[in-house]
Amino acid sequence: MPAHNHYMQRAIALAKQASGQVTPNPLVGCVVVKDDQIVGEGYHQAYGQAHAEVNALTKAGEQAKGATVYVTLEPCSHTGNTPPCTSAIIHAGVSRVVYAVADPNPQASGGAALLREHGIETIHGIEENAAQHLARFFLHHIKTKTPYVLAKYACSLDGKIACHTGHSQWITGALARQRGHELRQSVDGILVGAQTVIDDNPSLTVRLPETMIAPKAIRNPIRFVLDSTGRVPLDSALLQQSDNAQTQVLTTEQMAADHMNCLQEQGVTVTRLDTDSNTQRVSIPAMLKVLGEQGVQSLMVEGGQAVLGALLDEQAINETWAFFAPKFIGGATAPGPIGGNGIDAMPKAASLCNVVHEQLGDDWLIRGDMQYMRGCD
Repeated sequence: MPAHNHYMQRAIALAKQASGQVTPNPLVGCVVVKDDQIVGEGYHQAYGQAHAEVNALTKAGEQAKGATVYVTLEPCSHTGNTPPCTSAIIHAGVSRVVYAVADPNPQASGGAALLREHGIETIHGIEENAAQHLARFFLHHIKTKTPYVLAKYACSLDGKIACHTGHSQWITGALARQRGHELRQSVDGILVGAQTVIDDNPSLTVRLPETMIAPKAIRNPIRFVLDSTGRVPLDSALLQQSDNAQTQVLTTEQMAADHMNCLQEQGVTVTRLDTDSNTQRVSIPAMLKVLGEQGVQSLMVEGGQAVLGALLDEQAINETWAFFAPKFIGGATAPGPIGGNGIDAMPKAASLCNVVHEQLGDDWLIRGDMQYMRGCD
């Protein structure tokens, strides 16, 4: 029904306003409609605070009685940091609830059945694909217990991420770089390899205009560094700890004890993981398992070439954001964005589905879901 889609699209738009603020909860938006008019709307604004349904019903007040509630995720039926949303819906006298995605969390699911027991009509599946994309970090983590992995890189039209000298700042313009920082703001963790730290000495913090994040506070993702042997210099920018940007070094038994002690004395968390027997580097499956156990639902990978290649070889990338600048760098030894073993025949190539194109000044962003031979997840 067109009206259902219209109101659910509004709920999805509301939910996006809390990007980066609600983890480990999902992004959720809600709209209350009566007599074809929106009488209340809201979204889950921050973890530990009221859920979307409660915020929307509060704004609707007495007009919620007999109204229809549109919500992007099935209302929860359990008590966590806040009371169950189903109780608020039942108490408000709502006549119908339209939700996009069923809640896969066994602790919170079953809300729709409870509502029906109280005589409230439920409709499921409106704008389901869009709502699944909205909550993809949460849904993936619930299903796999590992982070949803986003690969992000910027390159020239001839596929280079740096000159043959290693110089790389900047390939893309200001608008594209800002879009990359918006993505950083939305994720739990950001991952780079030791060589990227050595070459670029990045801080990997979120840098956005205050007007773009108000009234939200800047949320820096946890900075993860793959450093199998302990090569990252102790004075690197991202090893300097602050309350708003924590760092964890992921390593193997190859890291010397004294180097690990120095990192820990600086307040850096060091996690030793299994070694991949072929590469003698950190095992990618072991890393994803441990990060998932830590509650990291989303992981943005910014490089370098070896890290992105290792993840691609493991078919561990869920989504890719590729920024292209209208430039030509050239050079047979200038690096491309992805290394690793690669494939031996074109039919085995990974590709993107659900592709979106964005023009950002003179640059282009191509993003989409990774599709391997097993099909699009």
